[in-house]
Amino acid sequence: MRFVLKRIVAFAVALFVQSIVIFACLRILPGDLAMVIGGTTSTPDQVARIRGQLGLNDPYPLQYLRWLGGVLHGDLGTSQLTGVSVASEIGDRLQITLPLALLSLAVALAIGLPLGVHAVTSRSARVRRTLQVAAIVAGAIPALWGGLLLVMMFGRGVGLIGVLPAQGFPARGWHAFGRALASLALPALSVGVITGAEFMRYTRSALVDVANSDCIAQAMMCGMTRAQAIRRVGLRMVAPQIVSVAGLTFAGMMTGVIVVENLFALPGLATLVMTDLRNRDLLAVQSELLLLTTFFLVMGLVVDVLHHALDPRLKDASEGGGYA
Repeated sequence: MRFVLKRIVAFAVALFVQSIVIFACLRILPGDLAMVIGGTTSTPDQVARIRGQLGLNDPYPLQYLRWLGGVLHGDLGTSQLTGVSVASEIGDRLQITLPLALLSLAVALAIGLPLGVHAVTSRSARVRRTLQVAAIVAGAIPALWGGLLLVMMFGRGVGLIGVLPAQGFPARGWHAFGRALASLALPALSVGVITGAEFMRYTRSALVDVANSDCIAQAMMCGMTRAQAIRRVGLRMVAPQIVSVAGLTFAGMMTGVIVVENLFALPGLATLVMTDLRNRDLLAVQSELLLLTTFFLVMGLVVDVLHHALDPRLKDASEGGGYA
């Protein structure tokens, strides 16, 4: 409990600091929301009146405290351009972004874990070298270029094998489950294949480190083959590291998801953030960025706690005062 409480306190402090950074950085950007709302024909008096109505003339500390107070009460604010609740807009967009990230992670794990194990346990040196080179090449492909290649191959109407939608999301959303899932297939593959290659490299590297350990030798002395020992014993030994990498990969995957959402014209969270940023809707943007920051920090907290729970060495060190 002491370990968890320390991590929660660190999480709260980091989130508070990040909220200040987000608020300050957005105020440095050029542009004026009042001029965006007033239009190009608005007079200086009209712009000044709009600024007063929106509270943009208040001191920055007061604006920050007003926003932070609303966030602490569960109110992310209202878009100053559309008048729609920021929380409801984020909720609608997350119905696309979150499933896309989860599908991408599933693809990455389905590719990276078995191929990473096979790259260590295969008896053929040629197979091991081929998988190693393939992982390096696939991991170096940018998500945007990988997405374009998949569209050219499988995109409906434009690809050589046009079987999957290349753009857009069904108007009925997840009520049209089959079409919605098909719309996320190519974007998920775009991110998942590249991330899976990185995951394969890490799995291979972690297993190579334990392949010659005493635990594997003892398992082989009990009658297991080397491949069986690595799969049954080696995977359990590196499970804490794999869980950590999977969690951090899921958080970092949001960067690739943002790219492919724009490429495949998906109305997800990335599109919302870019639109609000372009329109200088600062209250909406700062709440959206704070939500993304919270997601990254929560994933880091969960990974840290899981790693600590799965690795008894860390628990023993913590109880003995040797782990900070």
